[in-house]
Amino acid sequence: MAEAEESGKATLEAVDVMRIMEMIPHRYPMLLVDRVIELKGGESATGIKNVTINEPFFQGHFPGHPVMPGVLIVEAMAQTSGIVVIQGLGPATSGRGRLVYFMSIDECRFRKPVLPGDQMMIHVAKERHRGNVWKFKCEAKVAGALVAEAIVTAMIVDR
Repeated sequence: MAEAEESGKATLEAVDVMRIMEMIPHRYPMLLVDRVIELKGGESATGIKNVTINEPFFQGHFPGHPVMPGVLIVEAMAQTSGIVVIQGLGPATSGRGRLVYFMSIDECRFRKPVLPGDQMMIHVAKERHRGNVWKFKCEAKVAGALVAEAIVTAMIVDR
């Protein structure tokens, strides 16, 4: 994991799944971010979800025509946003003892289905941060094509 300073904020060039699990509490089968390829603390991130046929939800969504559920695409956006929030707290806290709760979703649109074998790129950028509430503009893309977009709001709380 490489780290650089940009305008006083840490920029991490890559975050592996082990570090992701230190930052957010999600675990299989609900951990929906495999890697973060760029992270600007408190500002933005690009996460990756490698979608495989082995995902448990494909057994029932839908038999014979597997499609990633839209709510899980939104959850992947929310988790990537949570990683931005935790990184933005700085190295002193690293999010220890803190949780990021998903509060709302606005302007959500699904453009194309996400299928087994797809690599979903999740782009999130902070729109606003006031107190313990953060708002993010999120996009999910597969092979450069927009598959979903939303604005998510989250709140950071003590455990």
